[in-house]
Amino acid sequence: MDYRVVSRIVAVLGAVSPLYGGGEQTISEVIVPGISVEADADALANRTSAGEGTVSARQLEERPLLRPAEVLETVPGLIVTQHSGDGKANQYFLRGFSLDHGTDFYTTIEGMPTNLPTHAHGQGYNDLNFLIPELISQITYKKGPYYAGEGDFASTGSARIRYADRVDEGLLSLTGGSFGHRRALNIDSFELEGGTLLYALEYFFNDGPWDHPEGYERFNGVVSYTKESANRRYKISAMGYRGDWDATNHVPVRAIDSGLIGRYGSLDPSDGGTTHRYSLSGEYESRDSRGVTSLNAYVIDYGLDLYSNFTYYLNDPVHGDQFRQKDSRTILGGEAKRTETAAFFGADSIRSYGVQFRHDAIRNVALSNTQNRTFVSHVTSDRVNESAVGAYWQEEIEAADKVRVTLGLRGDTYRFDVESDVNPADSGTVSDSILSPKLGFVFGPWGQTEIFLNGGYGFHSNDARGVTKASDPATPLVRTKGAEIGVQNRSVPGLQTALSLWMMQSDSELVFAGDTGGTEATGPSRRMGIEWANYWTPAPWFILDADAALSRARYRDPASAGGKYVPEAIEQVVSVGAAVTDYNGWFGGLRLRYFGSRALNEENTERSKPSTLVNLKAGRRLAKNVDLALDVYNLFNRKTYDIEYFYESRLASEAAGVTDHMVHPGEPRSVRISLNVRY
Repeated sequence: MDYRVVSRIVAVLGAVSPLYGGGEQTISEVIVPGISVEADADALANRTSAGEGTVSARQLEERPLLRPAEVLETVPGLIVTQHSGDGKANQYFLRGFSLDHGTDFYTTIEGMPTNLPTHAHGQGYNDLNFLIPELISQITYKKGPYYAGEGDFASTGSARIRYADRVDEGLLSLTGGSFGHRRALNIDSFELEGGTLLYALEYFFNDGPWDHPEGYERFNGVVSYTKESANRRYKISAMGYRGDWDATNHVPVRAIDSGLIGRYGSLDPSDGGTTHRYSLSGEYESRDSRGVTSLNAYVIDYGLDLYSNFTYYLNDPVHGDQFRQKDSRTILGGEAKRTETAAFFGADSIRSYGVQFRHDAIRNVALSNTQNRTFVSHVTSDRVNESAVGAYWQEEIEAADKVRVTLGLRGDTYRFDVESDVNPADSGTVSDSILSPKLGFVFGPWGQTEIFLNGGYGFHSNDARGVTKASDPATPLVRTKGAEIGVQNRSVPGLQTALSLWMMQSDSELVFAGDTGGTEATGPSRRMGIEWANYWTPAPWFILDADAALSRARYRDPASAGGKYVPEAIEQVVSVGAAVTDYNGWFGGLRLRYFGSRALNEENTERSKPSTLVNLKAGRRLAKNVDLALDVYNLFNRKTYDIEYFYESRLASEAAGVTDHMVHPGEPRSVRISLNVRY
């Protein structure tokens, strides 16, 4: 077995198991039977496509983050923004998609999925406000439906976030800043009974620039215990998060232009919500001479009460159009998987296979009309049990000296069981299954250059309430398929560059609906695009990255969709950043993000305004264990929109509805100062 095969084994096993160095920030030493390999973890991260990669803790340290979920902007081409109060899940954009609050981008933290199917506010709702960025040891991302281990919601991409098992030093961080911002964070770990106990506690408060302060308050905690030996490792983690906020939702431009409200004003100050997420999870891994066997299981208790008003007086001129979306559920799930060296018809290969299970016991998912958070009338109220089982197999074959072939197959079975209290005719049980084959080729390297060809089938599930609906039910599992050609080069010392051309088709599109505040299925679509990602470390203390992405999204049946353009589909993204990790006691980062214009309706007669934001972080080591950091967001105080829609609404003074641009302004320049003490 030559070194190149060994390197690939180390990279794959390192990605799935901390026993092989997964989660390490820089250097990992890994033992493969009879061979010792010591190298930079990223240098060993041989890819199966040009659209995958790994982000280390070092890359996050000097990155200015306005919101926790912005760690996902380390994925080239991905945008994270907000259209409401900060306690709500963010908006995500990637590869020609407006992913709304998480559709078609799958995320896990410590092996637990964060996307929520059949959610009160939108299919695949992905709230990452419980994330603590300082705990992240590694983010592994993949783009496209080419990976057998990724199932529902992963057609556009996925990100698997791992927390550290231990910290070398305790951290006490105190932050204060503009608009009443306050944050306190304490992280530490210590040895206990041959293992490591880690804890993190966070308190956060922020009013934001809004005329009606959002008063967003969150409490967040993590406790984990990890124990490992030469061949075994287990980890138990408990997490708890609770958030409460008042929201300034997006508003019609005419309300601002007429002077009815200011740029940061609200048309319904009673909007807002509360949410919680409590979880317990466990991981077990065992290593033998051929590979790693991994088991994980989790239980999550989740709840949301969300009050929104997106159309004001369009549907109810008396009480207004505020509605309450309630979601209360328990999630049970887990995975058993095996990654090992093998032989495939005489060729060396890395074989991965596993089974994934998830059950969402949704005690109540409901929609009701409200006024100032007071009940007016029921719209829907349902109890849902949604179960999913997925099995997969993948073979990475060393077919020839400079040819690797990846074969994969995934099968998924879903069961949707809905009991509707308000609309009994919409109750029912539906089952569905789908097979998703995958195929990939890697050619090279020639002069530190590799070429990738990938193709695969994927899917996303639809909301169970739509699947069992008595009239015009939705397709349970919607087929997606994609293909990609890419090239990666490492010939320049310290520079990694990747270029990819991709396309994807979906049999049904999920788009935001302003009148319900959720997502609705529309016609089939096709997307294509180009991405260029660069990561350069010319010196040990300096990092430079630059990414650009262009994409095109169109409906495949414009006549039935009302036009050929997919509303809100992202078209252009540019991201450039520089970071100094430690230069004579100084550290910091500067980032520019360009979010291009996009079609807001099917005819492309209305478009959003592009935005450019620059954020800055600068800090100084005051003593061996003390540093002071300054974060400046929207450095040049640009007037931008975080989000922009185009649909009908009605103000209290209007006799009828008016179709208008609906905007949520980006925050003005703000400052946060942090004192960090390590002990």
